Amino acid sequence: MTRATCHDCRRPVLWTTTEAGKRLAVDPTPDPKGNAAVWRDGTGTLRSRRPTDELPLCGWERLHLPHVATCPTRVQQLALPAGVTSLAAHRRKKRR
Repeated sequence: MTRATCHDCRRPVLWTTTEAGKRLAVDPTPDPKGNAAVWRDGTGTLRSRRPTDELPLCGWERLHLPHVATCPTRVQQLALPAGVTSLAAHRRKKRR
């Protein structure tokens, strides 16, 4: 198994290869809230992709959360600095 630890938080992660050939760290336990479909190919490599309406989750795939979404160190880094306002809520209202 391609198990390693996150350099920032030291939690275990699984390294997968995406359809684009990039590496993606995912949490090792499957999670139904995840957005990365993970499976092991014929060579034993862990692969991942994002399920879509056209190509939903297959029976041999399991949903995992990308580690960047759950890493406590990364989540703290993504917080906005003091005095900065997020426009996300405003943009959601505008699109309706």
